[in-house]
Amino acid sequence: MSNPLLQAFFVGRALAEVLTEKLEFALTDALSELGKFDAEAREQARQFTEEVIERANRAAEAAGADDTSPGVGQPSSAEPVDVQATIDELRAEIATLRTELQRYRSSSV
Repeated sequence: MSNPLLQAFFVGRALAEVLTEKLEFALTDALSELGKFDAEAREQARQFTEEVIERANRAAEAAGADDTSPGVGQPSSAEPVDVQATIDELRAEIATLRTELQRYRSSSV
């Protein structure tokens, strides 16, 4: 090419194409990694939930086997149970967990 202006145009155009491709690959890789992280986090949360439920079921079965004597977590007849207070406490814990879950989801986006 004898015209330097024409040569500069083609060099600029090639530069723009290469930069666009590099940016596209970088963005694709970043989104892929984000997707992997999200999938792994969901899988870990699912496994954690399953483990908690499994342990709770085992504890419930163990507690159910000893219905004749009050043990840990089982009120004796001298201790009246306020069912409504227990329900309110559980609802408060659920609300706290929902808030933390929403924070986690908003920070991972």
